[in-house]
Amino acid sequence: MKTIHTWISSFWKAGSNFATSKMKAIHRWARPHIPRFALYCAICAALYLVMAGVIIYTHKDGLPSFEKLEDVDPAQTTHIFSQDGVELKKFWVQRRDPIAFDQLPQTAVDALIATEDRRFWLHWGVSIPDIIRVVFRNVYVSGTLKGHGASTVTQQLARNIFLTLDPTWKRKIQEQMTAVLLERTYTKRELVTMYFNQVYFGNSAYGIQTAARRFFGKNTENLTLEESALLVGLLKGPTTYSPIYRLQRARDRRDNVVLYNMRQAGAITEAEYRAALQRPIVLAQRAEEIGQAPYFTEYIRKYLERTYGLEVLYDGATVQTTLDSRLQRVAEEVVSRNVTGQLKDRVVANWKRNPPDSTFFAQIETRQDTLANLVLQGALVALDPHTGHILAMVGGRDFEESKFNRATQALRQPGSSFKPFIYTAAIDKGYMPTWKLPDTAVSIKMFDGTYWQPENYDHKFLGWMTMREGLAGSRNVVTTKVLQKVGPQTAVQYAQKMGIDSRIFPVLSLGMGTSEVKLLELVSAYGTLCNKGIRVTPISVLKIEDKNGNVLEENFQGREQAVLSEETAAVSVDMMRSVLDMHAGTNGAMLNGTGRSTRTAYGFRRPAAGKTGTTQNYADAWFIGFTPQIACGVWVGFDSKVSMGSRMSGAAVALPIWVEFMKRAHAILKLPVENFALPPSIPNVEICGDTYQVASIYCSKRYTEVFKPGTEPQRPCPMHTANTPNSPDQPGKPKTEREYQF
Repeated sequence: MKTIHTWISSFWKAGSNFATSKMKAIHRWARPHIPRFALYCAICAALYLVMAGVIIYTHKDGLPSFEKLEDVDPAQTTHIFSQDGVELKKFWVQRRDPIAFDQLPQTAVDALIATEDRRFWLHWGVSIPDIIRVVFRNVYVSGTLKGHGASTVTQQLARNIFLTLDPTWKRKIQEQMTAVLLERTYTKRELVTMYFNQVYFGNSAYGIQTAARRFFGKNTENLTLEESALLVGLLKGPTTYSPIYRLQRARDRRDNVVLYNMRQAGAITEAEYRAALQRPIVLAQRAEEIGQAPYFTEYIRKYLERTYGLEVLYDGATVQTTLDSRLQRVAEEVVSRNVTGQLKDRVVANWKRNPPDSTFFAQIETRQDTLANLVLQGALVALDPHTGHILAMVGGRDFEESKFNRATQALRQPGSSFKPFIYTAAIDKGYMPTWKLPDTAVSIKMFDGTYWQPENYDHKFLGWMTMREGLAGSRNVVTTKVLQKVGPQTAVQYAQKMGIDSRIFPVLSLGMGTSEVKLLELVSAYGTLCNKGIRVTPISVLKIEDKNGNVLEENFQGREQAVLSEETAAVSVDMMRSVLDMHAGTNGAMLNGTGRSTRTAYGFRRPAAGKTGTTQNYADAWFIGFTPQIACGVWVGFDSKVSMGSRMSGAAVALPIWVEFMKRAHAILKLPVENFALPPSIPNVEICGDTYQVASIYCSKRYTEVFKPGTEPQRPCPMHTANTPNSPDQPGKPKTEREYQF
């Protein structure tokens, strides 16, 4: 034992002496070289600094400015609201709903750090140890520097916000430099929040809040562990690992990569890891995102783009509109139900009885295919006539089927719904509602020497009638004679100043509505009459704020312009009331108003005025009307402008839609029953129904008529006096009690 101890001691002493001698030898060798070694190190450091300076100078042009770093503001979602506070639609290029750090679940933060950047809380933008590790791994595995990167979360953020995805050394250097600048500008919490608000998760979802709603139908703060892991797993490849299209790949990445890394990093326990692996991926049902009032919101989108450009439209603006979501739902439901239900069945039945002529089917294989493929369309616009607010807008039966807005884009012949402009011009020029004109056959010589013979809807002539009866009964011949008196050019001027912006040709066929107009124009122009002769430009926007809360636009009502005297408007409205209220026998009337069914068949009792319209061969059906509170117009027809079939007139097709909407709209808004107020200056004269002069006590047919001041009759009735007793109707002259629709 002593021998062994002695041997070990000797060995240790010998080793120590050897090491000491070697150290002394190394020291003697290195001592004169230390200054040289220090010099070499200084030279290398200087060269490194020079190289870094060259790199920075070379790539500095691609770096973001300090101002951009201080104001990182990704594109956001623009929100469109109705006047009653309902969100109608969102517009985005990158759909994004930003959230704060406190709204992020800890599981999402832990999943991101464990999977993408475990040294995130320690590094200053670039992780040198990770770069060295990845370089050695790439060289060892593939023999090249290219391969897996070592991008930190900050570098990924820099790349997403400021740089491109080009796989070049220049971009990589700029990415690292930008990451360092970001770390100096923002805190770690701010960087994590910016990252989650910026990155793309697939399926049009930018930012974790949008992704949570898109995939799971919930807000971010309600995400579970496995849901957070799935979303973080998508960052590697939003398309490759999409749970919608590649469910198994998405689950494998969630389980084998993200959850595994979280367990390895200590972010979750073994029990939490095992439990999360057992949970399936449950996605929310995806609803088609056309929003509410799609034709109206598309109208808003075009307005924003035209007025403010894409930078406002797709970057977080808030738009308050004039639309009432309650009325809009009623309008869409009423139009859709009518044009896809009973009206469609009637059109098909009409076509089968009276198919279009053979030229219509020239390009079609079979007539049955045509009946199946032609789609009956409808449009509706409702306005507040006093403010110009668009309250409801339907541009077609189905926005997904056709995005063409028939309320604002379609130019269609208005038929007899153009007649009120002609009669308004006549009233303003001094003609009286009692002016009598012959409803008889007439031939009008045209400029080319040919003769035009206007016909009535029923192909009949009823003899002498007043201007009021001509409007209420929609008599084409009477209207043409009124137009001859006032002049086509004058009628065009009145229509244009009342609200028609489309080009109108000054021809004698104007009374039949031969010049094409838009539905919104017609409703607005009718609203001028309802608003005492003051034209109010229709508006759709009440207020626009940009993403910073700056008010870009604020409106209370449309631009006003007095285009008619209050008296002219009042008399015109009173005449248009006869379209709904006049019936044969009342006040000596010869026929019913074309809109009489609003009272008799549909029970609409509120004071109202309006006009039916039907174009040649029943291609377009209209009803435009108003109460003192709401102006509304309805159009029904085919986009191809083919016939809907016999008797498919405005009164039969469009009027039922108008009545149902107006009844429900007034009830929803709880509007009181109001009458049309007549100006104090309007003369109310009791006249004789036979002579249309001031009635005497001997006149048996007396009724009150309104006149524009200065045009009222002054002479007493010459037929019924004390010396001339009332006599019954002349023998052989039958009473006319007919009802016509147009």
